Amino acid sequence: MTTPLAAKIAREYGTPCAVIDMDRVERNIARIQKACDDAGVASRPHIKTHKNPTIARMQVAAGAKGITCQKLGEAEIMANAGIDDILISYNLLGEEKMARLAALQAKANMTVAADNSTVVAGLPKAAAVSGRTLSVVVECDTGRKRAGVETPAEAIALAREIAGSKGLAFAGFMMYPTETGWADAQKFYDEALAGVRAHGLDAKIVSTGGTPNLKNLGKLKGGTEHRFGTYIYNDRMQVAAGSATWDDCALHIYSTVVSRAAPERGILDAGSKTLTTDTGGLDGHGLILEHPEARIAKFAEEHGFLDLSRSNTRPNVGDIVRIVPNHVCVVVNMMDEVVMVRGEEIIGTLPVAARGKLR
Repeated sequence: MTTPLAAKIAREYGTPCAVIDMDRVERNIARIQKACDDAGVASRPHIKTHKNPTIARMQVAAGAKGITCQKLGEAEIMANAGIDDILISYNLLGEEKMARLAALQAKANMTVAADNSTVVAGLPKAAAVSGRTLSVVVECDTGRKRAGVETPAEAIALAREIAGSKGLAFAGFMMYPTETGWADAQKFYDEALAGVRAHGLDAKIVSTGGTPNLKNLGKLKGGTEHRFGTYIYNDRMQVAAGSATWDDCALHIYSTVVSRAAPERGILDAGSKTLTTDTGGLDGHGLILEHPEARIAKFAEEHGFLDLSRSNTRPNVGDIVRIVPNHVCVVVNMMDEVVMVRGEEIIGTLPVAARGKLR
């Protein structure tokens, strides 16, 4: 059954459509800021999920010390909007990126991450062009096996290399512990900190990350800030991880059932170009709020294949349903804009200003 709000959204914007509940967005911001305040850790939200300066400013206004970006293109959008404390949590390489980083340094207080000597060797060029000292944190792998130095000894050596490079300042450590790996992260950090202090350095920034690590917030003794991203909208993965409830999920995809060719199957107008093939390790590709037993089993580009064999209720052709995505960050990056609602009222649209900023 189609709700009155869903019918109105379909009339004004069509489907599939990404819709955010601004009351829930504001509650999510307040909830996480309070959690950080209670834990004595600064909030540095990651904009990779919402990709919008308006929401970033809401996060800062609520108490965040600054923001995190993954790519220079995202940081450029945010700096141009007046956000002046930005961490880029990614290795930056190449002349083109150094020129852009230098330009950013003129607009905002920038901190960048590095996990190897090649990256560190390039960063003084950006500092020289900007005429400002560039702060650099050492990214440490504490169990996720993504990026980051793998041992405290490597972290100490890289910190010394940063401190000895003209125009650079060693600012501290950045890590993304696994949800169960915080004891190992503490051991890594303690050894790395003792090592840099033995060489006359210190870590003013100790940045941890991840919305799924909400339960671990403040557990790292010496941690100064935490990078939350997905919390702003939340998704099926965060509910499964215990970091959010369905009521915390602020973004829904409104999608129309366009076919019911057989009793136990149907087709949505939201396919892989809307909901992404990233399952996040979950069964199916999203939760349909009106038919929670239904399964979005697979995709074509513009077709979402419904398996209704376990569903007690089954939609009709023309019904508009609301879907909680598995991985909302990827979904948002495929949207030009999101529609904002409060209660049953549409209040406007918000451009996904940093979408597609992959470099």
